[in-house]
Amino acid sequence: MRTDQALADGVQQAAERPAGPVTPPAGGAWVGVAMMVGSALSNQVGAAVGALAFPAIGAVGVVAVRQWVAGAVLVAVARPRPWRFTAAQWRPVLLLVVVFATMNLSLYSAVDRIGLGLAVTLEFLGPLSLALLGARGRGPLLCALVAAGGVLVLTRPQPTTDYPGIGLGLLAGGCWAAYILVNREIGARVPGGAGPATAAGISALLFLPVGVVVLAQHPPSAATVACAVTAGVLASAVPLFVDLQALRRVATGAYGVFMSINPVLAAVVGLVVLGEGLGWDAWAGIVAIVVANVASQLLAHRGPARRRGDTGR
Repeated sequence: MRTDQALADGVQQAAERPAGPVTPPAGGAWVGVAMMVGSALSNQVGAAVGALAFPAIGAVGVVAVRQWVAGAVLVAVARPRPWRFTAAQWRPVLLLVVVFATMNLSLYSAVDRIGLGLAVTLEFLGPLSLALLGARGRGPLLCALVAAGGVLVLTRPQPTTDYPGIGLGLLAGGCWAAYILVNREIGARVPGGAGPATAAGISALLFLPVGVVVLAQHPPSAATVACAVTAGVLASAVPLFVDLQALRRVATGAYGVFMSINPVLAAVVGLVVLGEGLGWDAWAGIVAIVVANVASQLLAHRGPARRRGDTGR
């Protein structure tokens, strides 16, 4: 899941150089593409492994452990100094704490109810909606219609439809969109990755008593703890470091396009690891949303190029 991917974006800002072209390391863009695919696969496998612990400690317990891992990794990487923050800097950071915690809890709860593939696809609507709202013209409108059709296929009313699960998936998507907006504000107020790292650390502390209570009430086995910790590592630590390297090899636009692989990988991993089969209609809905996102990303990056060409005439 791309929740910690967004956090990685905040830390990645600290590593970017403000001026001058960046020379891709040896291996070029193909290495970057392989790293992005590997990162996405790690993210979804981590989520699926975490889901294996749901029967023992529930989604809340898994999220608590995952928050602990994410907080520890990000604080260690960014080494924030929150005692130096001003009131204006603290406001978006604290808002990010709420968004980050709600996003993970709602997403994992959705995975528990409707499965990994559908939950991640619904969450993916968050950044897709932001991209479409910020675009103009017939192309983005067509992308929005395609995405809407995919959502209708995925959520159409049936006797077995889990409406709370669908609502949780959409809530996760809304939180992801909110995270992007809040993170932009933090980037303008807090230097480097200190803001997202501080938010992750506070979120981990907030989930500390929650996790302790859950684990005390439902003493987990060693295998359950291993699954929860593995989820934190594969869905937090690995994407964080791999994405930092990938972003140095590929353009930001290409990175956005390759994010579309996540719903597909989530569906495949859900089938292989969790035995979550999807019908052709669900696959059609996932493909429609992925296609809409890819098209919106390509249109968004073709627009600036056209404008630059127009000014040169």
